[in-house]
Amino acid sequence: MIKAQKITIYEVAREAGVSRQTVSRVINNRPDVAIETRERVLQIIDRLEYRPSAIARSLSQRRSYNFGVLTAGLKYFGPSTTLSGITGMSEELGYGLLLKELSSFDATNIKPILAWFIDHQVDGIIWAAPEVGSNRDWIKDVIDEIHVPIVFLTTHRRNDISIVTIDNYSGGTMATEHLLSLGRKHIGHIAGPLDWWESRQRHLGWQDILLSAGIKPEPYMFTEGNWSSKSGKIAFNQLLSSYSKMDAIFVGNDQMALSVLQTACEEGIRIPDDLAVIGFDNIPEAEFFCPSLTTIFQNQHELGLIAVQVLVRQVEERKLENRIAEPMYLAIQPELVIRRSTISVNGERR
Repeated sequence: MIKAQKITIYEVAREAGVSRQTVSRVINNRPDVAIETRERVLQIIDRLEYRPSAIARSLSQRRSYNFGVLTAGLKYFGPSTTLSGITGMSEELGYGLLLKELSSFDATNIKPILAWFIDHQVDGIIWAAPEVGSNRDWIKDVIDEIHVPIVFLTTHRRNDISIVTIDNYSGGTMATEHLLSLGRKHIGHIAGPLDWWESRQRHLGWQDILLSAGIKPEPYMFTEGNWSSKSGKIAFNQLLSSYSKMDAIFVGNDQMALSVLQTACEEGIRIPDDLAVIGFDNIPEAEFFCPSLTTIFQNQHELGLIAVQVLVRQVEERKLENRIAEPMYLAIQPELVIRRSTISVNGERR
């Protein structure tokens, strides 16, 4: 059981033989304290098990040391991994989190959530829900009314907001270039839901690289799933019917790619000999698929870490310089992870 706090800052000051202000400077890591004094105060704080009041600190510094985080789809690998990164870096930098989860990815009733965060006096907000359909249209109407910094994740580039994202377009080009480098000429694509910005970017990367290689993307060469393995199976069967020459496929995420591998096995399609398969995400299970899955690694944990760092920097700029930080855009580059689903055991296509 955690005992109620009994030791006050005044008792720490009296024990250390210093003023209350000096103890406060030590707690807040201010530089204007002698080294010997700082060490003595810290030793007494430790011995007396003094816990500074978070409320008192927030009042004195006019900060809550809390961030609001809006997310969606925490049951999925990507959003939960990003939240893990946000949580870890916030803890490291001394911030708590107030979390809200959208009822659906395309929810647009945003103002009550913003009002709740503001009412709870958060120092900043991380908007971690993905851009789907029109769920970003609210920004232009209310962004000037929000007087705390906001960092958006996974959204299209714009000049009026701060964004940290994965370069999904680069991931799409990387995947398609890899398949072309293997000598594949007929590269199909299973996209994620195309009302998602991330999915459209990956699809566009596939399309542009084919065009640059002199291959015109036709509607029969791609189809769409909803990120689930079940939808991947349906989409793959559609492509097998519409694109009989297909010798490679770029799948919009690893979950759908899993069903491609399984269905190919059921249909007697040899991977990678008959069909090279590449996914997107690099979920932990991808290397244990049969065969192991070549994929595009997007570091969503790092996405969360960097989002917190950017937000803290903007909070500090506003506090120290009394101005709103300039919006910034930061795109994390994905990485190609090559495994057996595109390269045979001997490294060649048999």
